[in-house]
Amino acid sequence: MSISAQINYKYQNNLSFSYSETIENYKILDSLYANARLVEMGKSDIGRPIHLFTVSEDADFSPESLHSKGKTVLFINNGIHPGEPCGIDASLKFAEDLLSSEKKLLKNTVVCIIPFYNIGGGLNRSCCSRAMQNGPQEYGFRGNAQNRDLNRDFIKCDSENAKAFAKIYHQWNPEVFVDCHTTNGSDFQYGMSIIATQKDKLNNRVSEYLNNKMLPFLYKDMADKNMEIIPYVYNVGKSPDKGIKDYLETPRYSTGYTTLFNSIGFVTEALKYKKYSERVEQTYAFLQSTLTWMNENSSEIIETKQLADADVKQQKTFPISWKRDTITFQNIDFKGYEVEEVKSAFGKNAKKTIYNHEKPYTKKIKYFNKYNADVIVEKPIGYIVPQAYKEVVERLQLNQIEMVEIQNDTSITAEVYYIKDYETVQTPYEGHYLHYDVEVEKKVAPINYYKGDFIIYANQASNRYIVETLEPQGVDSYFAWNFFDGILQQKEWFSPFSFEDEAERLLKEDSKLKVDFQNKIKSDEAFANSQWSQLFFIYQRSPYYEKTHNRYPVARLIKW
Repeated sequence: MSISAQINYKYQNNLSFSYSETIENYKILDSLYANARLVEMGKSDIGRPIHLFTVSEDADFSPESLHSKGKTVLFINNGIHPGEPCGIDASLKFAEDLLSSEKKLLKNTVVCIIPFYNIGGGLNRSCCSRAMQNGPQEYGFRGNAQNRDLNRDFIKCDSENAKAFAKIYHQWNPEVFVDCHTTNGSDFQYGMSIIATQKDKLNNRVSEYLNNKMLPFLYKDMADKNMEIIPYVYNVGKSPDKGIKDYLETPRYSTGYTTLFNSIGFVTEALKYKKYSERVEQTYAFLQSTLTWMNENSSEIIETKQLADADVKQQKTFPISWKRDTITFQNIDFKGYEVEEVKSAFGKNAKKTIYNHEKPYTKKIKYFNKYNADVIVEKPIGYIVPQAYKEVVERLQLNQIEMVEIQNDTSITAEVYYIKDYETVQTPYEGHYLHYDVEVEKKVAPINYYKGDFIIYANQASNRYIVETLEPQGVDSYFAWNFFDGILQQKEWFSPFSFEDEAERLLKEDSKLKVDFQNKIKSDEAFANSQWSQLFFIYQRSPYYEKTHNRYPVARLIKW
């Protein structure tokens, strides 16, 4: 049976390719076509290789050479959640059709495909891990071999998979990235919704190009194929007719990560209640529409990204956290089903929600698609990262951040943050206790640095990555993901019996300390009654208190 026949047989009969079957078919394509190449790009956490399949019209597989020829790069990722396999099968069909068809869709574009990203989850196949999904008969599991959600790992990069992804991404520097998924939740008439990179956190040039040119084409082209799509249905209320809101994909997510480097990103979300064959065909159609646009508009896409990269090098201020605007919205047409509430068989007086397919509707709904920056920072000349934080240094290097190694022990006057306050999740989240709502206080001080520490100058096209990971208030910063938690624990203390006489002396000799101390006693009854609290108050303001407690170790270089 030919590959094409295999593909059609599989998805049309509610079946999906396993990891081994997928790779075997790509190997066959590699052997049949000179302009196709399958290579291993790293290991997954389960030890199996992550592959990259590239289709290049002139059999040139050098990223540098292809970019110099003015080729755009379409980068497609599949199986990050192997229980959502429509992209795995659709991409194999897409690749085979590109190679066997006479259509000239590759004249100006090269296509790079990760056939199967979450291999550990893909090997954990069953019928039922995604409750009530309408096929295929068997599929993989969401968690990887470490039970991590790989679509939360792009910035923290705990997995070998994410390290391989970063290597591929920076090697190819794609203009457009597509991550293929299946969605659950609300039911509606469309077979697919999409998450396009949130417009308010994209570079302005890229945002305008995406929203004013590329997205209108994709929506129209899909509609012309009788496969209408809709923005991702992320409900404001219990059902879509109450309005939907944009999904803010921060850098932990695939398209939030690629946005840091000015790629246009899409997450396709085929609806799990539709037949599996429909989900595969709709994913395939979206990939085809995306490639059609890229092939016909390659020069403009390249220019837009190049100008955006130049902008970022010169950009002075950077938003690093956003909140949704709950007032501003657009009215969009939406094709849904009437939502009905009936008595539930479970729970006293509980109601069950039904999407009544006998009552389809088309109506205007509110689409809340605006986010406002709530934390904005001015970039420094550069950041100083101590070599002691090896895991952070390794991630910066993995993302090809230019770093200058300090050659001699030295003291540098720099701006430092002290962590004043923060919140932390109460249960583990993807192997971490994620911090949020971070408050900082700035101080300028001479700091000792050592041979082998690093200076990262903020004059790079990757400035967004640099700022969003190294500023502690960034929503997905390395501080938020616990890479600097050692500073949050005080190491030196005092014994009250030996410190009390010294505390009295300090109060006598420091008039400001004395005033602050007396005001605290007057305003805080618990403090007035606590020997320990009073001594600790004085200790914290004394020369004995460790200067590095709560001091964020990455400093901001503010003068040469």
